[in-house]
Amino acid sequence: MAANIIDGKAFAAKVREQIKGHVDRLKEEHNITPGLAVVLVGEDPASEVYVAAKHKQTVESGMASFEHKLPADTSEEDLFALIDTLNADPNVHGILCQFPVPDHLDERRVVARIDPTKDVDGLSVVNAGLLASGEKGLVSCTPLGCLMLLRDQIENMSGKNAVVIGRSNLFGKPMGQLLLQQNCTVTIAHSRTQDLADVCRRADILVAAVGRAEMVKGDWVKPGATVIDVGITRIPHPDKPGKTKLLGDVDFAEASEVAGAITPVPGGVGPMTIACLLANTVTACCRANNLSEPEGLTV
Repeated sequence: MAANIIDGKAFAAKVREQIKGHVDRLKEEHNITPGLAVVLVGEDPASEVYVAAKHKQTVESGMASFEHKLPADTSEEDLFALIDTLNADPNVHGILCQFPVPDHLDERRVVARIDPTKDVDGLSVVNAGLLASGEKGLVSCTPLGCLMLLRDQIENMSGKNAVVIGRSNLFGKPMGQLLLQQNCTVTIAHSRTQDLADVCRRADILVAAVGRAEMVKGDWVKPGATVIDVGITRIPHPDKPGKTKLLGDVDFAEASEVAGAITPVPGGVGPMTIACLLANTVTACCRANNLSEPEGLTV
C-alpha cells in the first residue's frame, strides 16, 4: 500500500493562516504588531531569494518586516552595532541574520550577539540549553516544522521509536530533544553508526537529515513508519539539460511503497521553515508582552 504523501506546502499555508489570525488579534486587542528584522550581509543570490520570500510572507501575515542589507565588507563592529540597535527596539520581536555571512565574520559570534528572546532562528546556545532542559526557549525553525508535521500525522507519539539520522546543532540535536519531549524513545544516528539500516528499520518515526541524496533505501523503512525527509541535494536534471533537480536523503520511490506517511522533496519540510520563523516571531512577541502564547505554534 502506497504511503500518504505529506503535503508540506498545504500544511504551511494552514499554519500561516493561523499566524495571521493571531497577528490580527494582537493588533485588534492589544494594538501590538509583531515585527521581524532580517539582516543580509553581502550579495549571496540564494540568500537574496530566501530573504525576499521571508519578507513577502511576513507582510502577508500582517507583521512588520524590517530588512537591513549591508555590504559584503561590513565590519563585525558595524554588524554588532546594528544587532544591538535591533535588540533594543521594542517594535522588533524577532531578529534573523541570513547565513552564510562573508568569511571575515564568525557566524557563532553573530548568533551570540542576538538577544536570545529575539533569536527566532533558535540557534543560540541559550535557546539550545533551554530546549535541552525542557524550559521555554525559541526552537530552531526546521525541527519545529517537522514536529508540527508529525503531530498532524500521529495522534500520540508517546512510546514510539524515533530515529534521527544526523547530529548537527542546527537540526539533529534539537529534533531529538523535541521528540524526547513527546515521550518518544529517541536514537540519534550518524555516519559512524554501526548497521545504520538496521537501526532505521526499528523506527516508527524516521527523520533523515544528512544531505546525502537517496541514502535511505526502501528496505531501511519499517512498514507503516512515518518518514520525514529533511535532506536537499541539487543534481543536474536527467531529462532537462541545464536544469537541476532536488533530491532528498530518502529514496522516495522505494520508501513511499513501504512507509505509512512520507514527506516529498521538494514540497515537504521546506515550506514549513519560513512558516515556523513567523510562528516563532509571534511567540516571541507574546512573551515580550506577557500575553498567552499561540496554541499549536510552539512546543
